[in-house]
Amino acid sequence: MTRLAPVRWAMMAFAVNPALALAGECVQEKAVYGDMDDAYELRFEPMGSESSVSNKFKLAVRNTNVVADGVVMRTDDQKRADGRIMFECPEGDVTGADLRACTVWQGMVYASDLKGHISALPTEGESAAERLFLPALGPSIQKSSLWGEGKATVAPWDVLSLKGCYQ
Repeated sequence: MTRLAPVRWAMMAFAVNPALALAGECVQEKAVYGDMDDAYELRFEPMGSESSVSNKFKLAVRNTNVVADGVVMRTDDQKRADGRIMFECPEGDVTGADLRACTVWQGMVYASDLKGHISALPTEGESAAERLFLPALGPSIQKSSLWGEGKATVAPWDVLSLKGCYQ
């Protein structure tokens, strides 16, 4: 058997698993993730300004017009990312009750590599995570205003995989 040069091995690995190549080339604010049933797409967006929010994203329910807004805020120690997905929240001066009513999911957002090593969600400018883990995302969506006829009818898995990077 002939030996392949290291570069050829890397090219073969990326051909088998394109997310390996993509994660290093894509920054978090341009990362696009999907669930294993291809029912949801989570697309990060650039923040554009300084705020308490470290990341923002849209969660689209595939084959519908339903899109929910998401934000991530770092804990005081900057080691954890507290996420929230909201759907059809009122504009302007809202109460805590208003926010609770339109919150679809809230919890920690974890990043993972393909080997399953868990870390904090990357911030803007950092390489995109290969996978995201949003604990109890599926059950939360089933109990929310995002669920029902003409909306979400498939509960996503809690793990979303990097599927692309937009320019």
